[in-house]
Amino acid sequence: MGNAKELSDDAFEAEVGAKGVAMVDFWATWCGPCKRVAPIVEDLAGAYAGKARIYKMDVDQNQGTPARFGVMSIPTVVLFKDGKEVDRVVGAQSKAYFEDKLKKLIG
Repeated sequence: MGNAKELSDDAFEAEVGAKGVAMVDFWATWCGPCKRVAPIVEDLAGAYAGKARIYKMDVDQNQGTPARFGVMSIPTVVLFKDGKEVDRVVGAQSKAYFEDKLKKLIG
């Protein structure tokens, strides 16, 4: 495991609901595009440590949270500020794309 913290349905509210910026990568082991996004998420988790909380949630092991947020396809990366969803990216994107979204939220 790398810099991004594995997130479970049980821990979601406590982790993502806290004050500040959080990013959750909804993924699965069998998902090809998820494998392209994974190293980007890990890099961002290291680069933004202390500024944003970055998580990965396996949708096969945790089905409640993805259903609650209407995650229909993966990878889906959802950005939260103070526990509220503020942005969503469906599909693989570049590191610069995700980084731009994080920077805007952090301010």
